[in-house]
Amino acid sequence: MTYVVKEECIKCKYTDCVEVCPVDCFHEGPNYLVIDPEECIDCSLCEPECPVNAIVADDDLEPDEEHYLELNEELSAIWPVITEKKPAPDDADDWVDKENKLELLER
Repeated sequence: MTYVVKEECIKCKYTDCVEVCPVDCFHEGPNYLVIDPEECIDCSLCEPECPVNAIVADDDLEPDEEHYLELNEELSAIWPVITEKKPAPDDADDWVDKENKLELLER
C-alpha cells in the first residue's frame, strides 16, 4: 500500500506533509505535490498533516480517483524531491474548496 495525493492539492500545495515524511517520498511540481509510490512506506504520518485532506491511502481511493495513483507515480519520476516545508502559494486559500482542478495541473 502507498499514500496518494489527490486533486485537492492542486493550486493549494501546502507542504506541511513533507516535513513528517521519514523517507522523503514527496516530489514538487509547479502547483501540486505527489508521493512516489515506490518510496512510500505506508507510515501514514503525512495524511493528518494535509490541511485540505488531499492525501489518502491507495486502498481508500474511490473508483473514479484511482488514476491519481498513476499520476503520482508518473510525476514523481520527473519532479524533484521536496523535504522542507515552504510557504503555500499566496492564493492557496482561494482554491481550497474548488472542485475539478485536475485540468489546472501544471506539469
